[in-house]
Amino acid sequence: MDEVVAIAAGLGLAAACGFRVFLPLLGVSLIAYGAGETGESLLLSSGYGWLGHPGVLIALSVATVDEIGGYYIPWLDNVLDTLTTPSAVVAGAFLSGAFMPESADSESLRQLMLLVAGGGAAGAVQGASVVARAISSATTGGLANPVLATGELGGSVVLTVIALMIPLVAAAVVVVLLVVAIRMLIKRPVTLRRASDATPRVSSG
Repeated sequence: MDEVVAIAAGLGLAAACGFRVFLPLLGVSLIAYGAGETGESLLLSSGYGWLGHPGVLIALSVATVDEIGGYYIPWLDNVLDTLTTPSAVVAGAFLSGAFMPESADSESLRQLMLLVAGGGAAGAVQGASVVARAISSATTGGLANPVLATGELGGSVVLTVIALMIPLVAAAVVVVLLVVAIRMLIKRPVTLRRASDATPRVSSG
């Protein structure tokens, strides 16, 4: 049962990286720091205790604040999407690996599957966020982007907390998010075209 809980926690945190890359990492660092050397309150695999080091905690805190602030700066948010998409995939794969049970059978295959699942979950959520921001930018000129950024931040915070506190619930949330994200990504060309057509155009005459 502990293995299932650990996997669920890792996948929940991976998906949270799709909203904000550094916030889930900061959450894990805070919990690891609080757990100290025993690590009793965390399901981290061995070798990841360094996440609780004060220096790592400070670095992730700064990175998290910078990332959050950047999404409230007009046009920079779209630039950040380009940069954070691959970062989200890497962070998601990393966190799913960090919570991977060590006693799993066929460990190499299991690791590969979980890394792909974690990176895929983060990438799908991030991809859906990119589509949503593109629609917002096209239809409102970016005026609604701060509202979207706040929603993404809230999603990352809530999913990170749920993943660390009640991982099995987080896994269920991830399934719902993936369904929504995949549908958005499949319909992306049509949705963006409609958003572009709906954008008011200034007459040259």
